[in-house]
Amino acid sequence: MIPAIIANLVTAVYNIVDQIFIGNSVGLLGNAATNIAFPIAMICTAVALMTGVGAATGFNLAAGKGETVAAGKIVGSAIVLMLAAGIIIAAAVLLFLTPVVYAFGATETVFPYAKTYMFITAWSVPMAIFGTGGSIIIRSDGSPNFALGSVLSGALINVVLDAYFIFVLRMGMAGAAWATVIGQTCTGILVGLYFTRFKTIRLRRGFFAWDPSLTGRICALGMGPFVNNTSMFIVQIMLNNALNRYGAASVYGSDIPLACVGVISKLNAIVGAVVAGIAQGVQPVISYNYGAKKYKRVTEASIIAITVMLAFSGAVFLCCQLFPRQLVSIFGSGSELYYRFSEMYLRIFMFLIGVNGIQVAGGSIFTAMGKAKLSVFISLTRQILFLPPLICLLPMFFGLNGILYAGPIADGMCVLAAFFLLLREWV
Repeated sequence: MIPAIIANLVTAVYNIVDQIFIGNSVGLLGNAATNIAFPIAMICTAVALMTGVGAATGFNLAAGKGETVAAGKIVGSAIVLMLAAGIIIAAAVLLFLTPVVYAFGATETVFPYAKTYMFITAWSVPMAIFGTGGSIIIRSDGSPNFALGSVLSGALINVVLDAYFIFVLRMGMAGAAWATVIGQTCTGILVGLYFTRFKTIRLRRGFFAWDPSLTGRICALGMGPFVNNTSMFIVQIMLNNALNRYGAASVYGSDIPLACVGVISKLNAIVGAVVAGIAQGVQPVISYNYGAKKYKRVTEASIIAITVMLAFSGAVFLCCQLFPRQLVSIFGSGSELYYRFSEMYLRIFMFLIGVNGIQVAGGSIFTAMGKAKLSVFISLTRQILFLPPLICLLPMFFGLNGILYAGPIADGMCVLAAFFLLLREWV
């Protein structure tokens, strides 16, 4: 579990470190630009988790039944799927860059910064997906330390190059983007090298082929985290455009809300990385024991994972309520108006973070048991069923404040739904 948590945290570091360096060099417009580009990272994470978690779950379920050839084909098909999806996403961003930047909510002042950052980072999308998704499969092969080392190596390279490109070479947004590209590429290369000496089974050349039936199984098993992150991608775009529109009608203007939500999204990504790491760390245990029909161990492992999630999330809640300005200041300074909005947004947005891990845990637990439909439903509750309508409706009555309160209201509703489904499974 610990290696999975650290690996997810390190993955989140790519965007967070960029945000810190950009915020302390370029300033508010740079923070807003990384927020505009953030949906690309979200869709990459969605694809990586779908293929990685789906393949890892299928691999563990097959291995638990002694079906080694099927397990090998699942891994090979997942790798082909990761690289193909990465190339398609990168091509789409590069071909439609200008309309994409505006569609993601950029203002005229933020546009040039966001365009520069997105153009450069698009080139490493295939390696970003392969590195993240591949590391999940590596953990399921019983090599969590290698998975962690490959992701950590890329992150450290990113941090060092961020500092050098931004503060020494004065490359600004372009420097942060190139540091990310190089770091993600290094991680992808290390992950690729591991698959040449896979531990549990020997991966034959014939396993690396497009198999529609296996691809469908991988996607089905990983559909929960995919839907969750894809819906976050859609909600982030809706949120950016709503902040642009309603911020312009407020005392804060459009750029301050866009910059603030960028910073707070990165803080939330840290929480999400830990929670997802706990879920992914316990996933092989749940999958293997469920495949072996040892259901008592499945329940015990699930309860332990949820308890750890709630303890961590509760500590984060206290930090957000007690030290909002200090947390926001890590990502650069701003005017008093900027701090006032940031503190208000952080306190409101993170208000139910202490229990929100139940939703993530529920989706991951059902994925690990091969119950993809329940996992997808839990993932749909917040990001599709509750949050988008609230983002659209509440600002009509409460203006900018309505956007802030949409998050915790949706969180509360989806936690209740996830808790009910988990309770029904265990009782």
